[in-house]
Amino acid sequence: MPDRLGAPAAGGDDAGTTARGPGRVLVAVYGTFALAAGARAAVQLATQFDEAPVAYLLSAFSAAVYLVATVGLARGGRSGRRTAVVACVVELVGVLVVGTLSLADRAAFPDATVWSVYGQGYGFVPLALPVLGLLWLRHLAELDREAAKGGPPPAGSAPPADPAPTG
Repeated sequence: MPDRLGAPAAGGDDAGTTARGPGRVLVAVYGTFALAAGARAAVQLATQFDEAPVAYLLSAFSAAVYLVATVGLARGGRSGRRTAVVACVVELVGVLVVGTLSLADRAAFPDATVWSVYGQGYGFVPLALPVLGLLWLRHLAELDREAAKGGPPPAGSAPPADPAPTG
């Protein structure tokens, strides 16, 4: 029987990926942050490095973490998700450590980083983003476990094909 118009192709279900929905939004936000933090760090390192080298190097590091998370989320699959989990954990630890240090010792951070004061300069998105990323990745892992057990297909997936009639 041919696939219904607009239904996912057999084997092409992407409900548990970053191809649409919250996963696509996460990829877009991580990509935007990788670009923004990278551009900011590049300008600061090239023009003001001697003013606040630690802050600017941390911004460059955060850009690299965002890039790794973007690639891992966009790539998908088990290894891509594992890469994204590591990047999200590194990001969360970085935001918490740098955020705390930037409040405790303001002299150590004469200029803000992406993660200073828990990402205050970016609307606290750097604090929320790794939490949302880890929650989404946990959701994908749960979908994988259900699929491996032969559980019900994820919502929105194509119904199984009818077996060929015998006889």
